[in-house]
Amino acid sequence: MYPGPISSLLRSTLTMVLAGGQGERLYPLTRDRAKPAVPFGGIYRIIDFTLSNCVNSNIRRIYVLTQYKSDSLNKHLRLGWQLFHEELGEFICSIPPQFRNSGYWYKGTADALYQNIYTLQQERPQRVLILAGDHIYKMDYSEMLSFHEERGADLTVAAVEVDLEKAQSLGVMAVDETHRVVHFVEKPESPPPLPDNPNRALASMGIYVFDTDTLVRAVTEDAKRDTAHDFGKDIIPRLIHTQNVFAYNFRDENKKETKYWRDVGTIDSYWEANMDLVDVSPLFNLYDESWPLRTYQEQCPPVKTVFAQEYEGRIGLALDSLIASGCIISGGRVQRSVLSPKVRVNSYAQVYESILMEGVQVGRYARIRRAIIDKDVIIPDGYEIGHDLDEDRRKFTVTPQRIVVIPKGMVLDSMGSAALAPAAMGGVEYENDLDRG
Repeated sequence: MYPGPISSLLRSTLTMVLAGGQGERLYPLTRDRAKPAVPFGGIYRIIDFTLSNCVNSNIRRIYVLTQYKSDSLNKHLRLGWQLFHEELGEFICSIPPQFRNSGYWYKGTADALYQNIYTLQQERPQRVLILAGDHIYKMDYSEMLSFHEERGADLTVAAVEVDLEKAQSLGVMAVDETHRVVHFVEKPESPPPLPDNPNRALASMGIYVFDTDTLVRAVTEDAKRDTAHDFGKDIIPRLIHTQNVFAYNFRDENKKETKYWRDVGTIDSYWEANMDLVDVSPLFNLYDESWPLRTYQEQCPPVKTVFAQEYEGRIGLALDSLIASGCIISGGRVQRSVLSPKVRVNSYAQVYESILMEGVQVGRYARIRRAIIDKDVIIPDGYEIGHDLDEDRRKFTVTPQRIVVIPKGMVLDSMGSAALAPAAMGGVEYENDLDRG
C-alpha cells in the first residue's frame, strides 16, 4: 500500500514516539540497547511496528524521543527509516534529551514531552499524537485522529479489552455510554472489570491524542508538582475531571478474529509474541501486503539448507519457523523457532521453540530448547540449553515461564562454563556501521 496525499488533519498533527525506556524487565536483552531497538520476528526491531503504523496511516511528521543506550536505535532509524522529504515538511527525526527545561534525564512520559515543549513551539501543531515505541500491533492512527476531532476531545486515549490479570500492569479506565472516560487508574492490584464481562477490563494502549494547548498546560503544571511525571499515573487521572477525555476503541488492522496488541515488556511476553509468529496460522500477520511492515535489512545471501536428504543420520531441516536471510541450516534441525540473519545451525544440532539473534552459531550435537540467545553467541559442540534448568540458572537468566536467556557477548565453552566477554562487562566495544546492537 502506498500512502496517498496527506490530509489537512494529518498535516496539522505532530507525532511523538516515546522510545527512551530502559526496559529493565527485558534485561539482559536491554543491557546494550534501548527496548524499542530489541530485535523481533527475525528481521525487525520492536519500534518498526509503531513506525510502520505511522507510514500506513499517512503520518509523516514524526519525532522519536530517545534516551537510554540509543546508539543502535539511532543507527536503525538512519539506515531504515529515512523515507520522507523534509522540504515537504515530512520527517522521522530522533531527539535525545535537550535539558532545556531541567538538568535531568526524562523522569517519566509526561516529563519527556515537557522537556520538548520547545519543539512544539517551533512546529505549532494543532494536536499531538503520542505513541509508545515498544508494542506489537497494527492500527490506523488517522481513524483515531478523526474520532478525536468528531468528539471535540481535549484528550483521546486508545483502549483495548484485556484479561484482568494483564490489566494489573496497564492503565485501566471506565467509560460512559458516549465513550467519555470517567475513571482511570494506573496498574491497579484489583482492576475494575467491564460492566458486561467480569473477566475483562478496558486498558490504555499508551496511545494518546492531545490538543496541543491541553498537552502543554498539563505537562507544565505537572512539572511543578512532586509526581511520577507519567501520563497514566498523573496526567490522565487529573484531566478526566476538567477536560473532555474520550476513549477510542482499538480497531485492529491485523485482520484476525481476535484483536492483536502485545506489550512485550517482559522476557516471557517477548518470547510468547515471537512464538505467535510461527504457528501455521500465525496470530500476528506479517504477510498482509496491504499493511506492509518496514525495517532495515542488511544485504545477505539467501537461506541455505545442507544435507536436505538424510546422510549418516544428519539432515538440514526447518519446520514451523521464521528463518532470516544469510542463515545456514547445515545438517541440524530447527523447529518452532525464530532465526535472525546469519545464524548457522550445524550437523545433528537441535533448536526448538527458541529465538536466535544475528550471528549465533550452534555447534554440532548442541541441543537448545525454549531459549533466547542474543547476538554473536557461539554455542559449543554438544552444549545443552533449556534441558537442565537448575544448571542453566547457575549461568544464565531463567524466567518464571522457564525461558533461558543468554546475553550478547557471553562466551561459552565445551566444559559447560560461561562468562561475559570483556566488552560486555563494561569495556569499549567498537561496532562497524552495520553492527546495529
